[in-house]
Amino acid sequence: MTEQALEILRQGLDHLGLTYPPDAVERLALYGDRLLEKNQVMNLTAITDPCEVARLHFLDSASLLPSKTLHGRKVIDVGTGGGFPGLVLKILDPSIQLTLLDSLGKRIDWLQEVCEELGLHDVVCLKGRAEETARQKTHREQYDVAVSRALASMPMLAELCIPYVKPGGLFLAMKSNKTDEEIEAAEPIIQTLGGEKPFVMDYQVPGTDIWHRIVTVAKPRPTPKAYPRKWTKIKESKI
Repeated sequence: MTEQALEILRQGLDHLGLTYPPDAVERLALYGDRLLEKNQVMNLTAITDPCEVARLHFLDSASLLPSKTLHGRKVIDVGTGGGFPGLVLKILDPSIQLTLLDSLGKRIDWLQEVCEELGLHDVVCLKGRAEETARQKTHREQYDVAVSRALASMPMLAELCIPYVKPGGLFLAMKSNKTDEEIEAAEPIIQTLGGEKPFVMDYQVPGTDIWHRIVTVAKPRPTPKAYPRKWTKIKESKI
């Protein structure tokens, strides 16, 4: 990554008030380089400018950290794609026990290579469909926090993610700040899945005029065995 991109990253992390390991920016830079290299042969991101990667991927993902909600927790990133937000969170807070879940094996193989090159520990790179993996005993209600930055609508994301969260845990969805309608539409399925009414916090991505939001769902109750449903049924929740 360019020196300008690294400076944007440092200033943005300082703006967020984060404490992070001395080598975190160096690791993020290497991650960014590998991302842009691999993106030439694999669809990982539509953002190809290093400065924009720093702002719209790294700093946006890092915006989950100021609340300390993830510190020391067992976290699954559902539909991680190129590793966002999970890999950024792990680099900045090594105490996180992270699972990166994606349905595409080639992406998971690449993420595994990147994690090894970065020397990251307590990271599992897992290939699987979210609605199928959530039914496995080794993953169902086994995580303190599920996070997702995927583009699916909130009703779909809720059903795909909440079954991973143990009672007493949290689901964090990273969304546009223009999602009031879909968040409201998700409330019935969230209740069914064992969650409470979503709490919405809007934030400005450091170094930009872009506003995003974190949708937090607390889960006090277990998810009924019937959920998540088959993909064809979940798609019917799309708005």
